[in-house]
Amino acid sequence: QVQLVESGGGLVQAGGSLRLSCAASGRTFNSLFMGWFRQAPGKEREFVAGILWSGGAVYYAGSVKGRFTISRDNIVNTVYLQMNSLKPEDTAVYYCAARKYFYSGSEGSEGAYDYWGQGTQVTVSS
Repeated sequence: QVQLVESGGGLVQAGGSLRLSCAASGRTFNSLFMGWFRQAPGKEREFVAGILWSGGAVYYAGSVKGRFTISRDNIVNTVYLQMNSLKPEDTAVYYCAARKYFYSGSEGSEGAYDYWGQGTQVTVSS
């Protein structure tokens, strides 16, 4: 089992920045593919970013590419999402997720993730 705990959400003005953290425990963190998803009110949950176990490959949704950066620290078992140039449409609950097996092209497949955090709210005001 893997436990995921997100932190770092909050209220920020448009154009501002936030850094989300996801602390993992339970299973060997450095063998997991990690992802961030988000769900806005009235919308389905969507993929935001993902990172390979080694950090050697990263994946982004088109809507956040160039503004968000995913990274991980396998020493402290934490994955981060640095969010810059935030927009009101980035407002959502952000979820950290982990999966044991990964193949390229499947990073956005929600059902392929084995573990989920409880989510952290990000609100961007205009």
